[in-house]
Amino acid sequence: MLELGAIGFTAPWALGALALAPILWLLLRLLPPAPRLQSFPPLALLAVLGSAEDSTARTPWWMLALRLLAVILLVAAAAGPVAHPRAHHANSPLVLVIDDGWAAAADWRDRQSFAETILRQADRLGRPVRLVATAPPFLSDDWLTATEALARLAALEPKPWPTARAEVRKAVAAWSRDTVTEVVWLTDGLEDGAGQELMRALQTLGGGVELVFGRAPLLLSPPEESGAADRLTARLVRAQALPEPERIAVRAADPAGRVLARAETELPAGRTEATVEIRLPADLRNQVARLDVDGMMGAGTTALLDERWRRRPVGLVALDEAAVPLLAPLYYLERALAPFADLHRGEVGTLMDRGVAMLVLADLPPPSASMTRRLTEWVEAGGVLVRFAGPETARAIAGSTIAVRATADPLAPVALRNGGRSLGGAMSWTNPQGLAAFPDHGPFAGLAADPDIRVASQVLAEPVPDLAERTWASLADGTPLVTGRRQGKGWLALIHTTANAEWSNLPLSGLFVEMTRRLTHLSTGLVADRPAGPAMPIETLDGFGRLTPPGPLAVARPEGAPAGPRHPPGFYGSGPWRQAVNLAPLIGPLRPLTAVPGVKSAALSSQKPGERDLRGPLLLAAGLLVLLDLIVSLGLRGLLTRAVLAAFALTAAALPAQAADPAPPEAALSTRLAWVRTHDGETDRKSAAGLKALSKLVGQRSTARLAAPVGLDLESDPVHLYPLIYWPVGVAQKPPSPAAIARLTAYLRAGGMIVLDSAGDGTNAGGEADGARALTADLALPGLVPVGPEHVLTRSFYLLRELPGRWNGTAWVGDPRAGGQDGVSPVVAGANDWAGAWATDERDRPLYACVPGGERQREMALRFGVNLVMYALTGNYKADQVHLPAILERLGR
Repeated sequence: MLELGAIGFTAPWALGALALAPILWLLLRLLPPAPRLQSFPPLALLAVLGSAEDSTARTPWWMLALRLLAVILLVAAAAGPVAHPRAHHANSPLVLVIDDGWAAAADWRDRQSFAETILRQADRLGRPVRLVATAPPFLSDDWLTATEALARLAALEPKPWPTARAEVRKAVAAWSRDTVTEVVWLTDGLEDGAGQELMRALQTLGGGVELVFGRAPLLLSPPEESGAADRLTARLVRAQALPEPERIAVRAADPAGRVLARAETELPAGRTEATVEIRLPADLRNQVARLDVDGMMGAGTTALLDERWRRRPVGLVALDEAAVPLLAPLYYLERALAPFADLHRGEVGTLMDRGVAMLVLADLPPPSASMTRRLTEWVEAGGVLVRFAGPETARAIAGSTIAVRATADPLAPVALRNGGRSLGGAMSWTNPQGLAAFPDHGPFAGLAADPDIRVASQVLAEPVPDLAERTWASLADGTPLVTGRRQGKGWLALIHTTANAEWSNLPLSGLFVEMTRRLTHLSTGLVADRPAGPAMPIETLDGFGRLTPPGPLAVARPEGAPAGPRHPPGFYGSGPWRQAVNLAPLIGPLRPLTAVPGVKSAALSSQKPGERDLRGPLLLAAGLLVLLDLIVSLGLRGLLTRAVLAAFALTAAALPAQAADPAPPEAALSTRLAWVRTHDGETDRKSAAGLKALSKLVGQRSTARLAAPVGLDLESDPVHLYPLIYWPVGVAQKPPSPAAIARLTAYLRAGGMIVLDSAGDGTNAGGEADGARALTADLALPGLVPVGPEHVLTRSFYLLRELPGRWNGTAWVGDPRAGGQDGVSPVVAGANDWAGAWATDERDRPLYACVPGGERQREMALRFGVNLVMYALTGNYKADQVHLPAILERLGR
């Protein structure tokens, strides 16, 4: 390829035809133009015949230049001109290596576009291509044509697991070295242990290796346990620090994909890790099914959540509190359970009424018969009852006969013996016992026994044939320490020692925290319903972080198996039991890939613009010049008749007409809603999605037809064309300028309506409305009053009692006693986040959760939106419905 600056020629030999241009100029100069057709009047010509000698007519110089330029353009097009050509190794074979692991997903489209540019250039040059993908299952075809490689590239997608370049290096080692081969490697920038070895193997092909780095990958870890009930804390990691700080947003979504919360954090320059905290109410936290990095689709930027991240309500009950906190029965329990459960203290009956999932009774005396029946019914319905032994339990056992002990306590998983640690009577231990290994059948399976734990006292279980099956933990001498059994849909568990350090040092250990956590898992089915052996795939993530049915290669996953084609990240399990398998814990620390000596490297973002074939534009320009030459020649020869002019005119008339007048505003041609741009990305996206969905809904449920909503900048855009303007207010917004206030005031006086809405939690709508009033203090707004049951807004289309959004707070309107505008309020205010309740995605799926009423509340919010639009369009048209009962009463008379 011949390169002249930013232009290259794939067939430069064709430019040799330009050497004939001077000869062509002389030929055109010497040849006279074609004679004109002229009628011959001989007598008239003879009368004016002169004796002067006339020279031969010649073609005008400007026509020669026109024709010569057309020829030059044709020759240049034949030479295969290309804009921004890439350097290459003549017509040598090309190997294109693409990292298609999880780290390539963030900018996959840019990577594909770059690879297409490389392959299209190879196609023009006729270069054979070998396409290699480094993530298993490996793509390493034999030599292909560039067209075949383009087809394979179009079908290539990132995988939800890491690359495995060691296998690719083995394949490269087996290739022939007979010809010099150029290598372009589009890398993800991560070292997987074989990156530099693969570079050295590719260098042996002889044509050089170019390493092109894409966007630096980002990895999102599953939330860490912080102990806070109102937040999720996750970690973001890069392999290599960036020179500039980066703002990163993380979204929390429910199983249906609705966004429940969003939080931003900053990854400082020079740092590779950052932490993000997503704050949301406890009831919403338990609905979170996944976390995603906003704007970065990929398996590495997705964290799936299962029941292990749900905070279960746990009730704690003790007989009394000790004066010294460290001796209190619940002191250690509260600290062990607080990081992963919502704790509540109280009476047993009160806690059951509150709906706790697990009850923990710390050494209580036997309950009454009625309470025993109630607890039994609660356990059989799915509750988990955990009891700790202690002096009170030992006294209760000592006061009953053997027959009573074996049958009278339905709330114990095993029958208990009198005498505490001694099999024959009360005695003190001289040598406290340690823990034995945990059995495989209980909830503590897989935990390592702490050798420092010692138990000095315990209550003993009656030896029965199935005692071993009910034993979840035992001491070194085989006596049960924790027993449990299934009862109905729930569980009974007994820890045979105290919840404080009176009988053992178990509550002082870290093992106690993990044991209590495993017990809370009983209330979620994580232990009870877990199948034996490897878990089967239910849904798996693809390379873009989308949950899909398992692929044909996915099989049951043993615990600890690495991510790959057989075990992709996703949800595994069977029946009601599901376990989230995320990518981040399976791939270890991220390490950057560095080039070995002799390998060129460049960033994908710094690459020159993609090659552009200029043959088409040059041929078009040459054709236009030939057409112009034809028109001029016809004119000079007198053949440009009316018919020819009409033909050219009809051809030109087929071109699109260009209006001289400016187009009218779109809002003047169709009815549209509008929303105020706040220049906060998330708020503006929510407003746009909410009003778009509302406009569509109004068209579906009524005869009104609304065009797409418009975002307004109050400082520059006209507002008078819109019947309703939605304004999401916030404390960070600045009040409008006096000019904007003047336009808004004129808009309201002309009959416009503004909806002031904040994304609060709906609990202080009046205060939020006052905040909105402060933002619009210079507007001539009336005083605000709550929307009453007789207001037209509650019956302009649907008959409504409440006007909720995402939150179910109070809506406010202008005081009707202020008069003006025929009783129609120019403002509707609230703190319900109405746009969030209306907003949907491209598939009409809601984007945000509604609290506390769920989907029924969303339907009421949608109906309010329809009423709001009708109120803005028709004013008090439905006001007579307020008097409908009186009218019907009069008609009845």
